[in-house]
Amino acid sequence: MSELTKKALAFSLKELLKERTINKITIGDICGKAGVRRQTFYYHFSDLPELVEWTCYTEVESVLKENRTYQNREEGFLDIFKLAKDEKSFIMNIYHGVSIDLLQDYLCKLTFPLLKKVVDEVCASLNIDDVSESDKGFIERFYTIAFVDILISWVAKGMKEEPKDIINHLSPLVKGTIANALKAYSCRN
Repeated sequence: MSELTKKALAFSLKELLKERTINKITIGDICGKAGVRRQTFYYHFSDLPELVEWTCYTEVESVLKENRTYQNREEGFLDIFKLAKDEKSFIMNIYHGVSIDLLQDYLCKLTFPLLKKVVDEVCASLNIDDVSESDKGFIERFYTIAFVDILISWVAKGMKEEPKDIINHLSPLVKGTIANALKAYSCRN
């Protein structure tokens, strides 16, 4: 029942975001649309940003599924862009209603697990075990921030470019660079 209630609150939020920006939506609005009391909301979430984060995370999780490996990372990135395009009103109303820093934070939290999995897999495939966790974390953050910046730029421009075209531009930049970075850090140690 708990998961069902959270999904109902998320659905209500998404419906409201079709009409207005996030800063114009109250917890009362969400509860009214979901048909639950405010206490129910606070049982599941501490505030509106937590609901937004949970909603985004849940959406990305359902879309990525298996596209979290080095071999299919491009499909994972493409899936994130496609999801954003499918949920354009949701994304645009968050973009126009919160600070860029908050949006960047949300998107980094969604993207980081994909990049972490890719870096871990590349490191294992290269049999590199002397790269410190700190160095691996730096590589993961670098690629996460780069990806999120491209995503935010795309949103800022109205999401006009096709996701496949963006990934086609991104792929040559990323191909082999994670492995090269890991090898370079390995040589330092």
